[in-house]
Amino acid sequence: MTPARNLSRRSVIVWGGAGAAAAATVALVGCSTGPSTDTTTSNEPPTEIAQLADIPVGGSIVVMLAGKQVVLSQPESGTVKAFSAVCPHQGCIVAPQEKELDCPCHGSRFDAATGEVLEGPATSALSPVEVTVAGTSVMSA
Repeated sequence: MTPARNLSRRSVIVWGGAGAAAAATVALVGCSTGPSTDTTTSNEPPTEIAQLADIPVGGSIVVMLAGKQVVLSQPESGTVKAFSAVCPHQGCIVAPQEKELDCPCHGSRFDAATGEVLEGPATSALSPVEVTVAGTSVMSA
């Protein structure tokens, strides 16, 4: 038989409050709309981040957007795709290599047009980032 515990009124109130706070946190998380794939955290108006001429057709470049490195790819003339440059495997920055994005740390390879994994050890695609094309400018979304 377990000895009885003498809990003070203060202990019951403190532990009860902690439980209520935990329950509220779980309830709030339950209301979440899910993980965001947007890697930007800025609420600023759209700004130019590159010119189409800066991005080779069939190739990619890495630029800074809201303090984060982003890959801009131009799979066909006038079409721009953007992804986080952070490899989902262990957080290294990928490097453009023609139609691929290669992780120099562990050898993962990604399709520059889709962000999808071509070769692991990464098991998930690069996170997409929203950008728009306005004339000859690539703009943050």
